[in-house]
Amino acid sequence: MSSLFEYDKDREAASAAKVRALEALLIKKGVLGSDSVDAVLRHFETVAGPFNGARIVARAWVDAEYKARLLKDTPKAIAELQFPGMTGAEGEHMKAVANSATVHNLIICTLCSCYPWPVLGLPPYWYKDPVFRSRGVREPRAVLREFGVTIPEGKEVKVWDSSAQIRWFVIPERPAHSEHLNEEQLAALVTPEAMMGVALVPSPPPA
Repeated sequence: MSSLFEYDKDREAASAAKVRALEALLIKKGVLGSDSVDAVLRHFETVAGPFNGARIVARAWVDAEYKARLLKDTPKAIAELQFPGMTGAEGEHMKAVANSATVHNLIICTLCSCYPWPVLGLPPYWYKDPVFRSRGVREPRAVLREFGVTIPEGKEVKVWDSSAQIRWFVIPERPAHSEHLNEEQLAALVTPEAMMGVALVPSPPPA
């Protein structure tokens, strides 16, 4: 996503180089097959990813009773939708929080990079970077402004720390002037950044 948020790009490049070197070494030693990494990436492109989260959010927008169940018992409410890709790594203990007219939620992981992969896909580098992890706690409003999200002073900002015990995601506010859209069209508006709390869902074009 495009934003003013800055972190050390050299560290991202160095991390990527280490990953490539480790992958090559594991393939050479026979620990991984040459197509193993591609298979994992395909899984997160086609089965588990932010398209799942977008469907969950859209359902919560059109069904207030479902939203209430989602906030009360997130795994149970997700299971109601019965679509693949919602189990396995990083999906065991998910919890949703909802933005509103009075509260804006921001998701971070101060320890490492815990993230609800089945709902949001693979985390972007900046989510794992120490700059975001530390500043998100200390000065969340400033960090959000750098992402292009200005929160009014009268609106509370809550920061949720994902961990191995609970992996959080955000139900963003439904955008204005979206009453004419069906559930599928609403899901198309939802981005992983909005479900992390670092972006808002833009209003759709007029009908």
